[in-house]
Amino acid sequence: MIIDFRVRPPTRSFPHIDVYPKLGQQKSPNWGWYAPLPPSVQERSMEKLLAEMKGCGVDYGVVWGRADMALDNSTPHEEISGIVQEYSDVMIAGFGGISLRSGLKDALSEVDSAIRIHKLAGITVEPGWSGLPMRYADDPMLYPIYDLCQDLGGVMAMTISVRMGSDLSYSNPEAVDRIAGDFPRLKIVVSHAFWPWVEESCGLAFRRPNIYLLPDLYGWSCPGYHKWVEAANTYLEDRILFGSAYPLMGTKDIVEAYQRLPYREGVLDKVMFTNAARLLGLEGKLK
Repeated sequence: MIIDFRVRPPTRSFPHIDVYPKLGQQKSPNWGWYAPLPPSVQERSMEKLLAEMKGCGVDYGVVWGRADMALDNSTPHEEISGIVQEYSDVMIAGFGGISLRSGLKDALSEVDSAIRIHKLAGITVEPGWSGLPMRYADDPMLYPIYDLCQDLGGVMAMTISVRMGSDLSYSNPEAVDRIAGDFPRLKIVVSHAFWPWVEESCGLAFRRPNIYLLPDLYGWSCPGYHKWVEAANTYLEDRILFGSAYPLMGTKDIVEAYQRLPYREGVLDKVMFTNAARLLGLEGKLK
């Protein structure tokens, strides 16, 4: 079985967030993980996404919301919850997007709403991108958000990589190292896994047992990707997750790419399914 741990499906507000209109504009051969857009993306079709997932053996997906300074580039918690309820046989969990758009008090209310009221698995923040002025992940203004997420038992999902911030320092894992140390009961998933700081990300996960790496589309072709495979084949087999970052890449293309990677026997199943199921508290409950 396979769980795609990061999906932004073509329904509700998602087709209106900036990740969709930008698709297909990048022509540079340096972006090797850009593959031809599947029909579900081109036609903004939820039904075709579900068919594409089924066709390549992806049984389940996890929906990641987004919170931006602009409301029209954001996804409300009730929509994330609605997607999980409507497509409950496939979309097994969701994360609500959080930003400091309206200040800390409102952000904390949004955390409570996402986890306690809408029953989402946790929250997601994009500290180097979605909140102006840009913030490092360990900005003290964000600490009450992490504290409340930890108290509510939610998973903290972050997006951190070379493209998230005004310079390369925003993608350095050091800030999340401090967060993981200050909130040891908070499970933290990092999408894009800090690329290009691949070895440093593996070192962080070695140092902090509450860190989970989600290399997604950076995890099969970008320089250094093999280091994540080496880490999974040695000490990190329980904390590497598979995800497509859909719609940035079609499900079929990335599934086939991961299946070609040289994971040792038994590890690929953990990366593609078991680790995510355990993190979400669903191990033994999915069929």
